[in-house]
Amino acid sequence: MSATAPDPLDDPRAPLTRERTHLADSRAALRAMREDVESLDIKDVAANWVNAQVLTRQIDDRIKALADLSDTPLFFGRLDYQHAPGAAQAEGGEGERFYIGRRHVHDADGDPMVIDWRAPVSQPFYRASKKDPMDVGLRRRFGYTGGELTAYEDEHLSDPSETAATSKLLQQEIERPRVGPMRDIVATIQPEQDEIVRSGLGGTVCVQGGPGTGKTAVGLHRVAYLLYAHRERLARTGTLVIGPNRSFLHYIEQVLPALGELSVRQATVDDLVAHVEVRGTDEARAAVLKGDARMAEVLRRALYAQVTMPTEPIMVVRGSRRWRVPAYELEEIVRELLGREIRYGAAREALPQRIAHAVLVQMERAGEAPDDRVQDAVARNSAVKAAVKTVWPPADPAKLVLRLLSDGEFLAEHAAGILDEDEQKALLWAKPVRSVKSAKWSSADAVLIDEATDLIQRTHSLGHVVLDEAQDLSPMQYRAVGRRCTTGSATVLGDLAQGTTPWATPSWDEALAHLGKSEGVIEELTAGFRVPTDVITYASRLLPHIAPGLTPVASVRENPGLFEVRAVDGVAEVVSACEELLRNEGSTGLIAADARVPALAEALTAAGIGFLAPGEETTEETRLTLVPASLAKGLEYDYVVLDEPRAVVDGEPDERTGLRRLYVALTRAVSGLIVAHTGPLPEQLTG
Repeated sequence: MSATAPDPLDDPRAPLTRERTHLADSRAALRAMREDVESLDIKDVAANWVNAQVLTRQIDDRIKALADLSDTPLFFGRLDYQHAPGAAQAEGGEGERFYIGRRHVHDADGDPMVIDWRAPVSQPFYRASKKDPMDVGLRRRFGYTGGELTAYEDEHLSDPSETAATSKLLQQEIERPRVGPMRDIVATIQPEQDEIVRSGLGGTVCVQGGPGTGKTAVGLHRVAYLLYAHRERLARTGTLVIGPNRSFLHYIEQVLPALGELSVRQATVDDLVAHVEVRGTDEARAAVLKGDARMAEVLRRALYAQVTMPTEPIMVVRGSRRWRVPAYELEEIVRELLGREIRYGAAREALPQRIAHAVLVQMERAGEAPDDRVQDAVARNSAVKAAVKTVWPPADPAKLVLRLLSDGEFLAEHAAGILDEDEQKALLWAKPVRSVKSAKWSSADAVLIDEATDLIQRTHSLGHVVLDEAQDLSPMQYRAVGRRCTTGSATVLGDLAQGTTPWATPSWDEALAHLGKSEGVIEELTAGFRVPTDVITYASRLLPHIAPGLTPVASVRENPGLFEVRAVDGVAEVVSACEELLRNEGSTGLIAADARVPALAEALTAAGIGFLAPGEETTEETRLTLVPASLAKGLEYDYVVLDEPRAVVDGEPDERTGLRRLYVALTRAVSGLIVAHTGPLPEQLTG
C-alpha cells in the first residue's frame, strides 16, 4: 500500500483547490467502496439460511459504516513525513503524505486516499510537536463549513525558524456552534487526551476531568480505538457504554456511529440491573445503606445460610442393588463445595454429580464397571434429587432480598457484626410485602438483587466497559458494573467535584477497588477546551467547598466568552435573557432548579418561545432546551441562562450536594453564560 505522492513543486493550482480536488476524489472513492459492498451476491457462498442471515447483517453493517455524511469532513488533517514511517509502517518512498480522517478510504487500486485516525501512522497528527516532530515535516489542518473545505493551516514542525503558535482552526472547531447531538472530537484530540485514547485494552484507566476537559469524548474515542486495534477480540466479548441517564445516552449516541462503529451497546446502571420493576424510592439514609459495600457480605451470608448439613444417609436403588451414602460422607462433600467458594448455583449443580461419584466408587469396589451414563443416571435418581433439595435448596435472588428487607429477625441474623441496630431499622420496609411482584422496589433494591443474582450464577463479562459520570455511583453500583467486566477492562470517567448523590465517590482509588480494578491507572485532565475562561474561573470559586483536593480546570480558550451575573426581576426577565442569547448562532440551555421548571415552562410558552426537554435533539428551528438542574450533568450548550443559583443549591438535601449541583450547572456553556438571580447568590460565589 502506498501513500499519495507529493505535489510537484511547479503545480500551478492553488493549494486549497488541490485539497478540494482530493476531497472530491476521496468521496468518489468512498462511494465506490460502498457500491462494491452493495453489489455483493451471497447466493453462492451462503451454505444455508442461517449463514445467509449472518452475511446479510454483516454486509448491512459494512454499508452503514461506509456512509458518507455530507456535513462531516471526510478528512481533517494531513501529514507530510520527511522519510518513510518506521519499518513496521513503511508503505512507500521518501516524503510520504497521508490524509487523516474518520475512516480508511482507498482508490480502485487499493492505494489509500484517507488514513483512519486510529492507524499508527496517524498518531503524529495528535502527538508531534516542535520539540518532537516525529519525523513530520508538515502538519496541515483543514477548516470546513458544513462538508465543504474552506481553509487550511500549516505547521512546519521540522523548521527551527518557525515559532509554535496556537491553531486558529483548532480553536474554531472547539468553539463551533452546537446544534443536535454531541459531536466527535477526532479533529481536535490533544496529546494528553490521545495518550488515554490509545492506551491498551488490557488495562483499566480512570479519567478525572473537570468540566470541558473532554473526558466523555476521550472515553468514546478510546472505545473506537480499541475496536480498531482489537476488533476480533471485542467482536467476541462485546463492549458497553454506561451513562447516568437516558437523556445523556441520547446526547452521545451519534459519536461512535460517526466514527464508523455501530456495534457498541449503551445502557444506564438501572438497565443493567433491571431484574424487577422499579416503582419505589428510598429515603436518603436507606439508599446510602443499600449502596454500601457491606451489603454484599450480608447477602452472601443470607444466601449460604440456606445450605444445611445432611443428617440422614442417602439410599440409591439401582435394579436389585442398594447403595448407601452415609451422612458423614455427604457432609464432607457439602463442606468441600462450600470451601471452593464457587457460585451458589454452580455448587448446587455439582452436588448431585459428587454424590453420584460416591455411589460409583462403591460400585467399582463391588466389581462393577459403571460409566458416565451410569453416573448421570444416579445424579438424576429421586433420592439424590430429594437430598440435594433439602441440603442445598434452590435460591431466588429477589425473594432473598425481599426477606432481608421485610423480616427483621432474618436481617439481624445475617447482618450481625456488619450493620448496627439503627442501620438495620433504616433498611427495613415500614410495611410487610407479600410477594416479589407486589413489592415497590427501588433502584437500590434492584442493585441488591443483581448482587444476589451474581452470587447464584456468574454474570456474563464483556471485553470493555466505559463508565461515564462515575462519581455518582454507590459502592454496590460499582460492583454491579465490575461484574460486567471481570475478565475485561474498563474506562472510568468522572469528576469528583460533580458528585451529586448522597453516596458520591470520595476517591477514585476507592471506586476502582469496588469496581474490582484496583490496578487501574488514574489520569487527570486539567486543560479545559469547552468552557470559556471567565465562566470556569467563576465556577471554580466553588471548588474549595466541594472538592478541595482537585486541581482547577485551566481554560485554553483564547476567547474569554460572554459572561454576566445579572440581577433580574422575576421569570419574565429570565425569558428575555433566553431571547437575547437565541439571537446568536447555536444552542441555548435554560438551566433551573427542578422545582422552578414548571413556572419557567409556562413563561416560555406564554412568550411564544419553543423549547425542548433534555435529550430531545435541537434543530435550527428550536434551539432552546429547558433543563432541570438534576439532568444537566454531561450536557453542553453554546449559551446558557442559569436561573436562580440559590434555588439550585436549596433543591438538594445538603449544602455540599447543592453546591456541586450548582457547579455542574455553571459549567455547561461553550460560548456564553448569563447567571440570572432575584435573591442573593450563594456566599461561596461572592466571597
